[in-house]
Amino acid sequence: MALPAKNIVYFDLETQKSAEEVGGWDRIRDMRMSVGVTFSTARSGYRIYGERQVTDLIEELRRADLVVGFNIVRFDYDVLGGYTPFFDPQQVPTLDLLVELQKKLPHRLSLDAIAGATLGVEKTSDGMQAIRWYREGRLVEIAEYCCFDVKITRLVHEYGREHHRLYYTDRRGKKLSIAVDW
Repeated sequence: MALPAKNIVYFDLETQKSAEEVGGWDRIRDMRMSVGVTFSTARSGYRIYGERQVTDLIEELRRADLVVGFNIVRFDYDVLGGYTPFFDPQQVPTLDLLVELQKKLPHRLSLDAIAGATLGVEKTSDGMQAIRWYREGRLVEIAEYCCFDVKITRLVHEYGREHHRLYYTDRRGKKLSIAVDW
């Protein structure tokens, strides 16, 4: 009898406010979610959540066998924690790609630096642009951008899992590699 496939949920969210607007990076919970996106391997598809569906998003993360993201432990989970005191990230099996890379490197890498060097793709925008779109009521643009970030995260994770290596460019533009074990 075959074991059921793991449900890996790739996740990212965008916020309504910047760190500056809420009084600094120690107040991430106050930034509020504009749009959250998941890709579930069990359903082979994306799901887009607005702020009104944040409880459904949290429930999907809780039910996952593994949640994969980039900087989700220090950022995205903190944003979600602003909605309920009952969201405990410690109870969600998580692979934060940034956290894993920081264990091996003395500096932070951006998702863009890794995706560009490893896959030859770049992010389509950035978080500050997503905040501007939110103020303009352009939630579709935020959802598209967030979906693409989730896709990049998924592709980077899958590449690392298959090849046990990722690539990135350093500040001088030199392409370097780093071994990964996920």
